[in-house]
Amino acid sequence: MTSFDLDQIDHLLSTTRAVRKRLDVDRPVPDDVLLRLIDLAEQTPSGSNQASRRWVVVRDPATKERIAQLYREAGSGLFTGSAAGDADEHSRRVFSSAIHLAENLERVPALVIATIYGTYDGSGKPGLFDSVIQAAWSFCLAARARGIGTSWTTLHLHRAQEVAELLGIPDGVTQIVLLPVAYTTGGDFRPAPRRPAGEITFFDQWGFTTSTVPEQQRAHPGEGRGVSLDVDVQAPAERLWPLISDITLPSRFSSEAAGATWDEDQQPGPGARFHGSNACDDAGHPAINQLMDGRLSWTTSCQVERWDPPHEFGYSVGDPESPSARWAFRVQPMLGGTTRLTHSMLVGPGNSGTSIVAQQNPDQMESIYAGRLRCIRTNIAATLAGIKALAES
Repeated sequence: MTSFDLDQIDHLLSTTRAVRKRLDVDRPVPDDVLLRLIDLAEQTPSGSNQASRRWVVVRDPATKERIAQLYREAGSGLFTGSAAGDADEHSRRVFSSAIHLAENLERVPALVIATIYGTYDGSGKPGLFDSVIQAAWSFCLAARARGIGTSWTTLHLHRAQEVAELLGIPDGVTQIVLLPVAYTTGGDFRPAPRRPAGEITFFDQWGFTTSTVPEQQRAHPGEGRGVSLDVDVQAPAERLWPLISDITLPSRFSSEAAGATWDEDQQPGPGARFHGSNACDDAGHPAINQLMDGRLSWTTSCQVERWDPPHEFGYSVGDPESPSARWAFRVQPMLGGTTRLTHSMLVGPGNSGTSIVAQQNPDQMESIYAGRLRCIRTNIAATLAGIKALAES
């Protein structure tokens, strides 16, 4: 069995960045190095094992200059819009970096274009791209391991026909990505901020999440399970904040939420406490429904954990040190003026009616949690739809 240095591999995978401002435009990248990178990239899988990928390396200064001109023309609208200052700080840094690359593209030692025989049929199936994208990314990883930077860019595809004519690429061959390639300057790269896998990975059902807490370390079998759904809203984050931070709003859309009130002398903000009321006829499983005769109703004590206008509002349910659940809204501005709104619930270590019933009925434990999470998913979806309608009205 081959042993790999996982720390080194993980560092490579988590720090292969889109390099734009730190490309050393004065240091050449030899042909033999580029060919080695492509040899490694060609080891990736391809559909039906067809050798359909082709690579174009552009070094000629005049040709690079023309590609750079087409690239800048294709991105003129995007670059102009990004300079307006409407984006958040992170997006502005990305745009600044992208503009720098566009302005200096012809200076990069080599432009590598990954192509493939075939044309996309518009069917929505990945039958063309799934045989080349992974190869191009392997090229980027192999380059990073050698101190060479790349930047995944497809902006030139808006002028793909002109690029094809310039390079002699025949009809029936599709350009997939353009990779500026150069040795890098400065120190090492860091992992980028990304949402953790536990928030964006679904198990068995869309929206069903689980945390990275090992099962043997969980206070009860349900700890770490949850629900997370998103909706794209045609409204700015500032329009969404007063909606998501209104603790009474879910009761307008959720079939379970029955209202909420801030505790006496509490002002909305970090650490503030409130009580939420819930009521329903079906909590997702007969064993849970039998907790009470007739209609289920309960009230919980909550405390604000996240208060970051206009980006995040989150609170814990029950004991803040060992909550039964954590609920949150998160707002992420997207390109084009839309905003992605996420609403999530994560089961905590503290006991709830569901966790107690599940432990009392171990033979039905999975169906109890699955049923309860389905109910929560339905109400989260309804709440998101309601907020979207309000924000866009």
